[in-house]
Amino acid sequence: MEEMVVEALLFGDKQAQLLAARQVAQFSTKQRHNIAEKGVVPPLILMLSTDDYEVIEAALFALLSIAFRSERNKMLIAKSGAIPVLLDVLQCENEVLVELGVAFLLTLSSCASNKLAIAASGAIPLLLELLNSQSYNSMSLQANLDILSTLHNLSTCHQLIPSVVSYGGVATLLGLINLASELVIEKAVALLENLVSSSRIALEEAAGTGGAIQCLVEALEEGSRQCKEHAVAILLLICDSCRERYRGMILREGATAALLQLSVDGTRRARDKAKRLLLLLRDSSNCGQTTKQPKNVVLLEQIMRQIEQGVGEPAGMSVALLEEMISKLRT
Repeated sequence: MEEMVVEALLFGDKQAQLLAARQVAQFSTKQRHNIAEKGVVPPLILMLSTDDYEVIEAALFALLSIAFRSERNKMLIAKSGAIPVLLDVLQCENEVLVELGVAFLLTLSSCASNKLAIAASGAIPLLLELLNSQSYNSMSLQANLDILSTLHNLSTCHQLIPSVVSYGGVATLLGLINLASELVIEKAVALLENLVSSSRIALEEAAGTGGAIQCLVEALEEGSRQCKEHAVAILLLICDSCRERYRGMILREGATAALLQLSVDGTRRARDKAKRLLLLLRDSSNCGQTTKQPKNVVLLEQIMRQIEQGVGEPAGMSVALLEEMISKLRT
């Protein structure tokens, strides 16, 4: 069967190639490795350049199957010229092919050796364009998650972060954080943290964007555990970058209660970040900003002293009492 598929892909007509490509997806991992070594990748890539959507779909599935769990095959596919052709697929009018192409690009981007080539091909601005509102609404949830995951993979190569930022990545991600899908928000906040923690320009853009602090505080209040962890890390970076400017803005958005809650029941990293941010928000000796209600300042001081003594420790307070005090801050 392997020999027949290889022969059809290398020498067959359009219909033979179509049937052979479909067969590849049914092969075992070993069989896929074998046919990749026998040169089927270039003809499959050529099939992506046709104007027949059925042929393109079959080729994409075949290439995805060959790349699956094989770093060697991912590199082979990229070196064989798949990336520029794949970006053309992402710009076609067929939503099924676009979403399948995004999944394929995500697979290729998971290989460290492919990241620079993917960025050099112009993938970053195209992916960000797909994430913007009109395209976002026309694609499936999985496709949007795949795009964010691809950008995250690329951003782990630090020399590519300036490109993500310069093409409007910060504004795009902040826009996504306002959307209703919890999974999209979680991935968007995670990628945003990666950008602002590595780029001063990204941090300043995030901090200076109108409504950014508000949407981050909302993510802190309503997001998943991981979302809250990333949101508090970003707010800490923003406040630490210019405490005099951003302390009052964060307080006015009502972040205190959520931060206190997070300092008790968040992930270990979130608890640490929340406590550090609370310390920055707490002391007003160097700036004139205060919360709207003075009683909240006093209550915050009391809670912070108790947290420093250790919640649940002999010298500290019970979690139940802390919860009660936090609820007073929310009223």
